[in-house]
Amino acid sequence: MNRPLMRTLFALTALAGMTAYAAAADLTAGVDAAPQPQKTEKLTKSPWQVRLRALGVVTRDSGHVNGVAGSGLSYSDTVVPELDFSYFFTPNIAAELILGTSYANINGTGSISSLGKVGKTWFLPPSLTLQYHFTNFGKFQPYVGAGINYTMFYNQKAGSADSLKVKNTWGPVLQVGADYMINDHWGINFDVKKIFLRPDFDVTVGGNKLSGKAKLDPWLIGTGVTYRF
Repeated sequence: MNRPLMRTLFALTALAGMTAYAAAADLTAGVDAAPQPQKTEKLTKSPWQVRLRALGVVTRDSGHVNGVAGSGLSYSDTVVPELDFSYFFTPNIAAELILGTSYANINGTGSISSLGKVGKTWFLPPSLTLQYHFTNFGKFQPYVGAGINYTMFYNQKAGSADSLKVKNTWGPVLQVGADYMINDHWGINFDVKKIFLRPDFDVTVGGNKLSGKAKLDPWLIGTGVTYRF
């Protein structure tokens, strides 16, 4: 084979090798440039939350006996435990069921102050509130709420009265509070609720059957622990 022909074949072989190398390099660059799938991790939290609080029940001393001018009523304040359950529909919107029970001594004031302790009643005021939680303050998570309450009175005992019957009633509830979350599950809670509680009652004093309205309107001031499942 003559030398000119050999040089031509060598040149063509070298050119083919360079072309193949360039094509492979372009293919590799194309693969490296392809977008990589993003791995996204979402923190999934349970929608359920529970709280346990120590609750101060501070009543409003107001009320009257129908037909008795100048009559008034006052009520004792108490400290009781409270348990509530929350369900979060979104990170901001939740519903809360509030459970607890307390009692009140009922005392006559004004023109019936001589009666002293008229009686005592226990009451169970389960409340359901719809809340808005503010989530842009980090671990500090305040909220506001409003809802409805149904109070049931039980274990009623007359004192200076012959008999006493406080009637079950509905009432609105307003709420404001905050959680300080220590971690994803545990937190410290402070909460204030106002229940507009004004039940009617029947009472018998000295054989006289009377009726009236008790305006307790208690403030429920509580602090305790929060657990998010």
